[in-house]
Amino acid sequence: MPGFLLHVGAKVLCSHVGEAAPITPNPRVLVSGQPIATLTSLYAVVGCTLPPNAGGPCVTAQWVSGAMRVLADGAPVLLFDSRAICSPTGTPLIPAVTQTSVIGI
Repeated sequence: MPGFLLHVGAKVLCSHVGEAAPITPNPRVLVSGQPIATLTSLYAVVGCTLPPNAGGPCVTAQWVSGAMRVLADGAPVLLFDSRAICSPTGTPLIPAVTQTSVIGI
């Protein structure tokens, strides 16, 4: 399904309102002047509100789905509807805001 590409400036949250950002974005492809993220980009999560006794907080997240037809350096780019799983909680990341200029499939 088509969706807007995720980039470094996109607002991505864990299910517990922690903010997530790519640790290793792709510096060779820019959207709105900022590097994009690919399926291989590990995300760091800060500010997760899930207490330790409930299995939290979310620390990192790994993406499990990306674009099917658009690659950057051989890796699928991340789209607004891509899915990720946080560690150690197993909860998803939620893309909230991203650029609206470039669409991928």
